[in-house]
Amino acid sequence: MVWKNRLRNRVWPLAVAVTSFSLITGCGLAASSPAATSHSQTHSHSAQVRNKGPLPGDLLIADRGNNRLLIVTPQKKIVWSMHIGGHGGPHNGNSLGPDDAFFTPHYRHIVINEESNNVISIIDIRTKKVIWSYGHPGVAGSAPGYLNTPDDAYVLPNGLVTVADIVNQRILFINQQKKIVKQYGQTGVQLHNPPKTYTAPNGDTPLPGGGMIVTEINGSYADRLSPTGKLIYSVHLPGISYPSDTQLLPNGNLLVADYSTPGAIEEVSPKGKLIWRYRKTSGPGELSNPSLAMMLPNGYIAANDDDNNRVIVINPKTNKIVWQYGHRGVSGTKPGYLNDPDGINFLPPSVHLPLPPSS
Repeated sequence: MVWKNRLRNRVWPLAVAVTSFSLITGCGLAASSPAATSHSQTHSHSAQVRNKGPLPGDLLIADRGNNRLLIVTPQKKIVWSMHIGGHGGPHNGNSLGPDDAFFTPHYRHIVINEESNNVISIIDIRTKKVIWSYGHPGVAGSAPGYLNTPDDAYVLPNGLVTVADIVNQRILFINQQKKIVKQYGQTGVQLHNPPKTYTAPNGDTPLPGGGMIVTEINGSYADRLSPTGKLIYSVHLPGISYPSDTQLLPNGNLLVADYSTPGAIEEVSPKGKLIWRYRKTSGPGELSNPSLAMMLPNGYIAANDDDNNRVIVINPKTNKIVWQYGHRGVSGTKPGYLNDPDGINFLPPSVHLPLPPSS
């Protein structure tokens, strides 16, 4: 393959029961009923407390190497966690950890992708159960029901699940009955010609009001699509050798991580002009294969620094790391430690999660 494979060999099999989930009119995955919610523990902090400091809310972390999900407060307390998988999956499928994790629109569920296991799943936060999945654990393919190196799964407000299916050169839209209802790209055709074909797409970031930003690894492109799938613009990302998970900023520019060592995070205009860059070539600020960067409500930049085993927050005005969870270069499972964290998502301070009583 032309594209650089960033997957690791790990050995945590996936063995979880899957049940169905339902949609309610026009609002994605169904929220718990008021009665059910009243019996579940909720998690929140006052805005006054959570808005102090560089991290204005909690972070969901996909701790891939430890095969788990964490929700961590600004004070670095774990308030929710879940181990992904077990032993003895079908076809010797291994769960090798969640690569990315994103809240669904109503914050009742988390959607994850497992690149090396060729599966995407939706997890109920309160019960910690997988309620929907797509793909065959440990088996790559392009036929209906199969994926090959899926990345960045999201649940849209209308309930469809999108995923960048990297090796199949496509973006899929999947309904709750596990039927592909729309596809961008052409399986087996690796060519930068959006919206018809793509070269190893590893990002499919949904946009407010519809549309999407597609990130292409080969050639370092970001493509903005309209809600109907038409190309608005395609930009070559300057100075990026391995673009990962491009995000649209409020000012219309793009934020992208360079999955390299030394790694970088860049803000780029739709015309390809470099606006801002964070890149250190040595010392404690150097990044090693960062795969996702996102802007926080306070304007700071949060990122997972994968191979440095940490999640960080950067002040873009000073280009300094001002908050960190994990220990640079040291992996671990104890509180305060991570192992190859590969995804993050921000939890607004106003959101109350339906956490289980044991959390």
